[in-house]
Amino acid sequence: MTIKNPFSVIRIKPATKSELQIDIKKLQEETLLNLKSSKANNTVRAYNSDFNDFELFCVKNAFKSLPSDPKIVSLYLTHLSTKDFKMSTLKRRLVSIGVIHKLKGHYLDTKHPSIIENIMGIKRRKGSVQKAKKPILINNLKAIINIIDQQNKEEIKKLRDRTIILIGFSGGFRRNEIVSLDYDDLDFVPEGLKINIRRSKTDQFGEGSIKALPYFENSEYCPVLSIKKWIEISKISNGPIFRRFLKGSKLSINRLTDQTIALLIKEYLTLAGIDSKNYSGHSLRSGFATSAAESGAEERSIMAMTGHKSTEMVRRYIKEANLFKNNALNKIKI
Repeated sequence: MTIKNPFSVIRIKPATKSELQIDIKKLQEETLLNLKSSKANNTVRAYNSDFNDFELFCVKNAFKSLPSDPKIVSLYLTHLSTKDFKMSTLKRRLVSIGVIHKLKGHYLDTKHPSIIENIMGIKRRKGSVQKAKKPILINNLKAIINIIDQQNKEEIKKLRDRTIILIGFSGGFRRNEIVSLDYDDLDFVPEGLKINIRRSKTDQFGEGSIKALPYFENSEYCPVLSIKKWIEISKISNGPIFRRFLKGSKLSINRLTDQTIALLIKEYLTLAGIDSKNYSGHSLRSGFATSAAESGAEERSIMAMTGHKSTEMVRRYIKEANLFKNNALNKIKI
C-alpha cells in the first residue's frame, strides 16, 4: 500500500525580487514606527531639547557634539553646575545625551569615571537635596475654590476653573492627565464618578486604569457635582472635557495645555493672598497624597489613586504629613 504525500501537490512560488523589496520596505517603515513609539512624545521632545543645549555648549567651545567624548560631557555637566542647575537636571541631561548618541548609532560611555566622579564631586560640593514644590493642602484648596467663586467673571469660566482644581486634587492627577480627559472617559455611577485614564507617565503601553471619585458630604467642594455642572453648562458631549475659551466666554474645541493648570493654580493662590512662588501644577497631586496621608490613608490606597508604581515618592509624602503628628517633641512638656 502506497501512502501519498499530502503536500506533494503544493507548489510554492518563489517570491520575485521586487516582491521581496516591497516587503522589506514595509518592514523598515513598521520598524521606524516602532522605534518612534518606544518613547512617549513628551520624552522624545525632552531628549531633543536637552541635547540641543549640549550641542550649543559644544558649538560655543569648538567641541564635537556627535559623537562626543566623556571628558567633554563632564565639562558640560560642570558648566551646568556653575549655573546652579539642580542635580536632577544634570542627571537628566546626561541620560538625554546618551540616548541621542544611541539613536544616532554612536556609543558614549555615560558611566566613564570622568563623568561619574565629576557628578559625585558636584554632589559633595553643591549638595543633592532638591527643594520640592509645596503641596496644595485642604485649607489651600478651599481658599482657591472660594476665591474662584468670588470672581466677577462669567459663570462658565469660574465653573471650568474650579472643576479643574477639584478634579486635579481629588484624583491625585498629573497635570497632563487632567487636560487629556475626554467626555467618553467619564462614567457617572450612584457612588460618584469613575474616570478612565487611557495613558499616563507610568503607563506608557496604554494599559489604562480607572480612578473613582465618590461624592463629598460638603457639596461646595465636591468634584463630582462640579464636573456635572460643568458638563451641563458647557454642553460638552464629546471630545476634550477642559477646553480653551475664545474671546469672551465662547468655548472652543481646543484642549487646554498642561501649562495652563500651573498658571491657574498660581493665579488663584495669589488672588487668595497666598505666595504662589513655590507651587506648581504638581501641587494638586502632591497635595492629595499629603492630605490623604495626614488623614490616615494607607500607602497602597494613596498609590491606587495616584498611580505611583514605586513607594519611594509616596513615602516621602507620608513622611511630610507626619512631621508634626509623630514629632518626638510632642512628648516633652514645657
